[in-house]
Amino acid sequence: MSLFRFFSSRQFLYHLIAALFIFVILLFITMKGLEKYTLHGQSHPVPDFSGMFPAEAEQLARDHDMRTEIVDSLFLSDADPGVVVDQIPISGHGVKRNRTIFLTINSTLPEMVTLPQLTDISFRQAQVIIENSGLQIGKINYRPSEFNNLVLFVQLDSMNIYPGKQLPKGTHIDLVVGRELGNGTTLLPSLKGLTLLDANEVLSGAQLSAGVILYDGSVLTSEDSLQVRIWRQRPDPEVVFEVLPGSSVDLWVTVDSLKLSFLTVPEQQ
Repeated sequence: MSLFRFFSSRQFLYHLIAALFIFVILLFITMKGLEKYTLHGQSHPVPDFSGMFPAEAEQLARDHDMRTEIVDSLFLSDADPGVVVDQIPISGHGVKRNRTIFLTINSTLPEMVTLPQLTDISFRQAQVIIENSGLQIGKINYRPSEFNNLVLFVQLDSMNIYPGKQLPKGTHIDLVVGRELGNGTTLLPSLKGLTLLDANEVLSGAQLSAGVILYDGSVLTSEDSLQVRIWRQRPDPEVVFEVLPGSSVDLWVTVDSLKLSFLTVPEQQ
C-alpha cells in the first residue's frame, strides 16, 4: 500500500479521530486538575496587619489560611516599637490559601548616624555635610568672630557635641556660626505657600531658622500635619525686607484651601 493510500484510508482516519478524542479528554482532565490544585478563581482578601505585633499578625494570618514573614524593619517615631507598619500584599488584596504575607515592623531603636566634623568649615560646607549625613539643621546662632560664616560649635539642647557622637537619624542639630562685627543683614525670603520642609531649606540657605510653628483649626489629624503649607509668617517680607543673620521666622500653617488659594508659591532658585 502506498503512503498516500495509507493516509487516505478509513483505518488511518479512524485512528486519527480516536487520537484527537483521547488528546482532548486528557487535556480537559489536566486543566481541571490544575484548577483544583491551584484553586483557580478562589481568592481570599488579605487582612490588615497594621499596628499588630508579629505574634498577633501570625495568628490572624493562620485564621485566614495564610502565613506571615518579617522581611524588613524601619523606625517611625509615631508608631509603637515592634508593630507592623507595612505589608505586601496590601490589605484587601485577593490571594490564594497558604500565601505568605511579607511584613515590615517598626524598629525598637531609631537608625543611628555618626556626627561628622562640622566645625572650622564654612556654614555652606556644613550645610551640605549635614544633609548628606541624615541629620537636619536646627537653629543657627551667631557669635562675634573674626571668621565670618565659620562654624564654631555644634550643639544639641544647648550643649556642645563633637564629631563621632551617635545620634538618631533625622536629629536637628544647632550651629553656632561666627559673624564679623558690623556684618550686614540678609534678605527675608517669602515662605508663603511652601511646605515646612521647603521652608526650612529656604531659611537655612538665607542663614535664618524657623521659630514658632502655629497650626490653625484645619489641621485635625497627623496626616493633615504632613500636608500643611505656610499661609502667614512673621516678620512679613512685605513689611520687613531685611533681617539679621540668625534671626528666626515664626510660621502659621494650614491645610485650608481657601487660605492657600490667595497665595502665590515663590519660585525656588
